[in-house]
Amino acid sequence: MEFIVSKGDYSRYLKRSLLLVLVCVIVLVCTDQDYYSLLGVSKEASSREIRQAFKKLALKLHPDKNQNDPNAHEIFLKINRAYEVLKDEDLRKKYDKYGEKGLEDQQQGGRYESWHYYRYDFGIYDDDPEIITLDRGEFDAAVNSGELWFVNFYSPRCSHCHELAPTWREFAKEMDGVIRIGAVNCGDNRMLCRIKGINSYPSLYVFKTGMQPVKYYGDRSKESLKNFAMQYVTSTVTELWAGNFVNAIETSFASGIGWLITFCAERGDCLSYHTRLKLAGMLEGLVNVGWMDCGTQGELCDNLDISSSTTAYFPPGATINNKEKGGVLFLNSLDAREIYQEVMKHLPDFEIISAVSLEDHLAHHRWLLFFQFGESDKLNVQEFKKLKFLLKDEHIQVGKFDCLSSPSICNKLYVYQPCLAVFKGKGTGDYEIHHGKKILHDIVAFAKESVNSHVVTLGPQNFPDKEKEPWLVDFFAPWCPPCQALLPELRKASKHLYGQLKFGTLDCTVHEGLCNMHNIRAYPTTVVFNQSDVHEYEGHHSAEQILEFIEDLRNPSVVSLTPETFVELVQRRKREEVWMVDFYAPWCGPCQALMPEWKKMGRMLNGLINVGSVDCQKYHSFCHQESVRGYPEIRLFPQKSNSAHQYYSYNGWHRDAYSLRGWALGYLPQTSVDLTPQSFTEKVLNGKDHWVIDFYAPWCGPCQNFAPEFEILARTIKGKVKAGKVDCQMYAQTCQTADIRAYPTVKFYPYQGTKKSILGEYIDSRDAKGIADLLNEKLEAIQNKGKRKKSRNK
Repeated sequence: MEFIVSKGDYSRYLKRSLLLVLVCVIVLVCTDQDYYSLLGVSKEASSREIRQAFKKLALKLHPDKNQNDPNAHEIFLKINRAYEVLKDEDLRKKYDKYGEKGLEDQQQGGRYESWHYYRYDFGIYDDDPEIITLDRGEFDAAVNSGELWFVNFYSPRCSHCHELAPTWREFAKEMDGVIRIGAVNCGDNRMLCRIKGINSYPSLYVFKTGMQPVKYYGDRSKESLKNFAMQYVTSTVTELWAGNFVNAIETSFASGIGWLITFCAERGDCLSYHTRLKLAGMLEGLVNVGWMDCGTQGELCDNLDISSSTTAYFPPGATINNKEKGGVLFLNSLDAREIYQEVMKHLPDFEIISAVSLEDHLAHHRWLLFFQFGESDKLNVQEFKKLKFLLKDEHIQVGKFDCLSSPSICNKLYVYQPCLAVFKGKGTGDYEIHHGKKILHDIVAFAKESVNSHVVTLGPQNFPDKEKEPWLVDFFAPWCPPCQALLPELRKASKHLYGQLKFGTLDCTVHEGLCNMHNIRAYPTTVVFNQSDVHEYEGHHSAEQILEFIEDLRNPSVVSLTPETFVELVQRRKREEVWMVDFYAPWCGPCQALMPEWKKMGRMLNGLINVGSVDCQKYHSFCHQESVRGYPEIRLFPQKSNSAHQYYSYNGWHRDAYSLRGWALGYLPQTSVDLTPQSFTEKVLNGKDHWVIDFYAPWCGPCQNFAPEFEILARTIKGKVKAGKVDCQMYAQTCQTADIRAYPTVKFYPYQGTKKSILGEYIDSRDAKGIADLLNEKLEAIQNKGKRKKSRNK
């Protein structure tokens, strides 16, 4: 049967259909709104932008301000949860890749602060342009950029930090251009502050490359802060007179560095000493700063037609006799910032590299090149002229290349918009494009890291599809903050693996087809290509974990089990063998989070417990047969007893390597010996064996954490040193006599031919490997001592 629809009916039908689809879409968005939309930020939002957006919402939607709204609590919980995830680099990566499923084992967002906290304590310096708020991923690059930094480590809950804030803002404005003023929120960056040894707030430190950080202990007035900071400004102001003035101007042509000179006369205002010193710091490496007293050098000032106080910039090669012809610039301002900006405008721009000479330039020197597309893309950031000076020690030259002069060269380098790149002195084949912030300290850090690392920019022409050598490729998008955080860590890792593994990055916004070909669905996705084998990295964004991942590929700590090998290796295991098996699904977020910890645990249990994993997506029927109902399912198969298929399931909350290892070691037969006062005296003090003893108390948390480590030690040194444990709650008198003052305490009782002292030898370590190495050294020393004694007797 046919239905004939008129044009008008069809139009109305189409509108109704579109309206229905639109309503469905709105419902979907409203019921399953993503975290970025909840906060009203884009996916490329920085940590600072995320904090600012959350604060704005917190002040508006907080339950304290919406007490008549029964849904206020639930609404704010969602916003708080979004913030807790997006502010954390690792959680943000998981969310971007797997959505909320990837966060099932991360339960942040259940609690929040009062409205008063968000109004007055949250993000103290987020709205201050002169103060750079540094996060964990930015800190090291900033303070190692070569510039001088003064950083305020603070806590939002600290009243003294809030008292300092107005002064710190005024100080930042005063020192703008001379010293970088930074702030680190230790509430959001606890790990960074712990690593830097920050244990009180506010803590103020000066940082400069090649110098140990210096803590400020003085009073917190602006003047005191300024005096303290200025002593680390290494620039100098030179006093000039007739004898050295002419020489200074004439030699500036050879050095390429001009002079900014303040002439102080009776008439007019002269720049103060502090302003001159400030200018010397702002122009360090670019312009020499000096001053002249026209009261004592009157003849010279008269010859220069200077009758009142003024400041003049003499560019390299300036002609004294004809100031206008020589390009001398007279400045009437007394403001350091205005003078600085005017002088920077008159400094020469970067060298322009021609298409003909490009290859020759890049083959013999390291270069930082700015790529522009005609005059409209001309660099307007005068501060970038400092790059030559800041990169001088790394022997990096700075230049520009106009892509309109040779589009084919830029296309070959995958440069399609204004950007900058580092070339490492090996021609156009070895380079890396910068994808970070277009700010001075970020560019300096990138250039220094890049020239000394082995990461290259990839494209279709040099992508390692069929290379014999293994490659690590980072598929990323420049707008993605977790991608930005990973890049410096890749550079660090590449230095450790030079000659063993090549490193490259692929921009998926430029090479979308290549990324689709490799099924890239989230950024960053880091993959190791080893001929036909492909391995995806799932760990944290740190060089250390990347290196662990590569080591695990070389020497796997986890056995990938099939149904057949599970039966052969696990179910038919030898009587003394123990296995731990992770039943997982690749799509499962918590499984992905567990995998790096599982591999780390496998390395820690090497030689003690076998570790394996079963892919339940691939072997679904087998996992169903084994009654696996959820992922990840962690099972321990102990030493064989009468029940061949007996296992224990892990139900603990924490799935980190140390928690899992501690749980597993509890199922191994105890190697150490539990000692009583009688057996301690008979076996340890009067016996002829070497002993290491763990003095502990059952209620002591650190003792419980150390117990599995001590069992590993007992197994490691078995046959050389006996291991024993003394319960100091049960046998307090024995521990008191042994001078035990804290739990746990480890002591070594070596046998050297006589009865041992009850005091023993204290061991200041809680690491099984460290203690084992120390004991082996002591045993070797005892053995050598015995040999020397025998030799003397002979």
